[in-house]
Amino acid sequence: MAAGQTILTVKSKYAIFLTLRIEPDGVTRVRDTLEGLTGRVRTVGSRDPESRLSVIAGIGSDAWDRLFSGPRPRQLRPFKGYAGEVHTAPSTPGDILLHIKAQTMDVCYEIGQILTTDFGDSVRTLEEIHGFRYFDLRDLTGFVDGTENPEGDAALEAITVSESEDPAFAGGSYITVQRYETDMAKWNALSVEQQEAVFGRTKSENIEMDEDEKPINSHIAVNQVEDAEGNQLQIVRDNMPYGNASGTGIKGTYYIAYSKNPDITDEMLEKMFIGDPPGNYDALLDFTTAVTGCEFFAPRADFLDDLPPAPAGAKSESTAPAGPPSPVEPPSPVEPPSPVEPPSPVEPPSPVEPVETLSDGSLGIGSLR
Repeated sequence: MAAGQTILTVKSKYAIFLTLRIEPDGVTRVRDTLEGLTGRVRTVGSRDPESRLSVIAGIGSDAWDRLFSGPRPRQLRPFKGYAGEVHTAPSTPGDILLHIKAQTMDVCYEIGQILTTDFGDSVRTLEEIHGFRYFDLRDLTGFVDGTENPEGDAALEAITVSESEDPAFAGGSYITVQRYETDMAKWNALSVEQQEAVFGRTKSENIEMDEDEKPINSHIAVNQVEDAEGNQLQIVRDNMPYGNASGTGIKGTYYIAYSKNPDITDEMLEKMFIGDPPGNYDALLDFTTAVTGCEFFAPRADFLDDLPPAPAGAKSESTAPAGPPSPVEPPSPVEPPSPVEPPSPVEPPSPVEPVETLSDGSLGIGSLR
């Protein structure tokens, strides 16, 4: 199996999450930029090898069909969103995701600036979020994040599409992202004991509560899903806190989940927002709100280096052939004077109608080693 993009890394200290939308006439330049991406990353990363720079590119469902001909990942689809009795998870636009991460922010910024320059006006940036490591892998609530992540070979297995699952895209990974905004004032009004009940684990020691004392709607309890044989199904989260230091600024968690099967992530989110049984939603949602939601597929690195052909007509997908201009109407004829009555004043010719300006057709419009 060919190598995938470098997803599993030492936990990074910094990250930039870029969500882009492809402009109507941007397909050719987007394809060129994607094919040059791995080379760009190698060049910037070589300037500071200890930064361990990694960039994962994900492609959305609608964008895939605009960019590539041939087969598509079997389970690639738009994020469907969830509407529970109390909380909702919206589905928001996104064609390309760039997950940039490293041990230093300078290389994250540098590669982000280079790639967005390469894309130029072929894309529109829908969202740019800068994440950071918070102490010992905690989020802004003060609890350790990612405790349930598998490690080693188990992590690789959890995120890697296998040959049996999808031969054409083996080695790739599905990505689900959401940005959450956290009401820190509301959260900090709770006692530590109340906060621990929301998470289902202790705050300081990061120890999971016993089953007989863990609330059934705690964050940990709700986020566990199993297969028909009772085996726990796993994904790898690479979440990052983000936000403004001022009390009035937005802040929260950027949720990003990698999996070999997006159904696993979807089941977790359904339990969080709708509940199993319905109404038993994740207690953490009373303090943090999902404001975005997108799904992508991260293909193998060799796929990006040598893209399949573009669909027929992709280069001119937004440029309809121009029709002829509307004909210019001639001026109205001048009436001759009456032979008996004094001649009437000559009426001036009717103004010439302007040529209709044609539209350009633009629509103007979310390693695997």
